[in-house]
Amino acid sequence: MSDGKWTKKYSRDLIRETQTGEDGYPLYRRRRSGDGGFTTYINMHYRETEVGKRWIVPYNPVLSKMFQAHINVEWCHSVKSTKYICKYTNKGSDQADFQLQSTAPILDEVQSFLLGRYISSKEAVWRILGFPTHERYPTVVHLSVHLENGQKIYFAPGNLQQQLQTAPHTTLTAFFHLCRQDAFAKTLLYCDVPRYYTWNASGK
Repeated sequence: MSDGKWTKKYSRDLIRETQTGEDGYPLYRRRRSGDGGFTTYINMHYRETEVGKRWIVPYNPVLSKMFQAHINVEWCHSVKSTKYICKYTNKGSDQADFQLQSTAPILDEVQSFLLGRYISSKEAVWRILGFPTHERYPTVVHLSVHLENGQKIYFAPGNLQQQLQTAPHTTLTAFFHLCRQDAFAKTLLYCDVPRYYTWNASGK
């Protein structure tokens, strides 16, 4: 309890059948004494207190016996409840940094970068074992579509003439060039080319 109130929503309401709550969490069946529920009295703080279905935490007897621990088991199917579970599973460690100075703080970019690049224990193990830190599946490739000589040109005052004389290659112009050299490429549609060929963005 906190400030005289229950923080975990106990005692729960008594209902005949399990229902889905407004927030996606289930409202489990908690029957009254007349509907098949049971109550008992326990000695709490030197006085007898009635305890019934309103106070039972959802649990699985098999898991409790297997792990010899109190395990709260609940079924959830909403985005909100699933996000809550994943948030704490992948949360990782926290870091707090503070500094006391009697004068105006001096901006140290190197120190700020080192403090900002904090790797938790979970991420450290993930990197030590060599697991991929990110992936994109299926691979997404941006394919340019433009009219002839209608590709974008990025130029500076020093390379204006060079850019005007030799237009930069795009994925579309490279596709036409590939079809002139490769017989297999002629059998492909433009959108199917990334399945068999790789676009080198730096070398065009």
